[in-house]
Amino acid sequence: MTAFPPGTFAPDPKPSPLGRALAAQTKFELVLFLRHGEQLLLNLFIPVMLLVGIDVLPLGSVGWATIDRVAPVVMALAVVSSAFTGQAIAVAFDRRYGALKRYAATSVGRGTLIAGKVLAVVVVVALQSAVIGAVALLLGWRPSVEGLLLAAPALALGTAAFASGGLLLGGAVKAEIVLAGANVLWFLMLGVCGLALSSAPGWHSWLLKLVPSEALASALGAALQLRVDVFCVVVLAVWAVALAWAAKRWFKFV
Repeated sequence: MTAFPPGTFAPDPKPSPLGRALAAQTKFELVLFLRHGEQLLLNLFIPVMLLVGIDVLPLGSVGWATIDRVAPVVMALAVVSSAFTGQAIAVAFDRRYGALKRYAATSVGRGTLIAGKVLAVVVVVALQSAVIGAVALLLGWRPSVEGLLLAAPALALGTAAFASGGLLLGGAVKAEIVLAGANVLWFLMLGVCGLALSSAPGWHSWLLKLVPSEALASALGAALQLRVDVFCVVVLAVWAVALAWAAKRWFKFV
């Protein structure tokens, strides 16, 4: 006779519900991201110094060098730094050192892994934007509450697009190539934003808005002025869907 009824210790190898698995994966990715002090310092230091530098430099005669125009661009570049560049490099080296191999032996699929990483980056970008916004307020930026609320969905959509792009690059390309490629792409997107910021509006501005960094900067700038740039929102949505699908399709654990 046993002390426990039959079936008490029977194994039950069912996978966790999707919602619980996604929440656990998001929490795990967020903790890892926040523990990476060097990456957080880099992702905050460069955008904040860029914001302060443009405000401090004697650019009074330059029409675009105002805090109202520069703040949305800096926030967009901060998203590129955290969601795309940092994410791509981190994932690529996790693959190189075999850290992602462990996922292949669990019930965590590509979709859950990608969604967890994207949601974790969304939280990090929200914190990052709060810090940059606080610095901008000290420099004289005075956005309306309605504008900030209108900008939040555009920020989340842009974050999803860049995070998916970072996962695609980091999950499909060798780490050495990702290290160079992610930084080169960051500088290219910085250049596009700078070109759009300093040039007069024209037909070329529509072409520049096809680049996701400029689409995000323009969408944020319009939202802060209580407008919706439908073209930029559509561009961001297309990038987000296409990159998320590609990341799920070609993401590799090894």
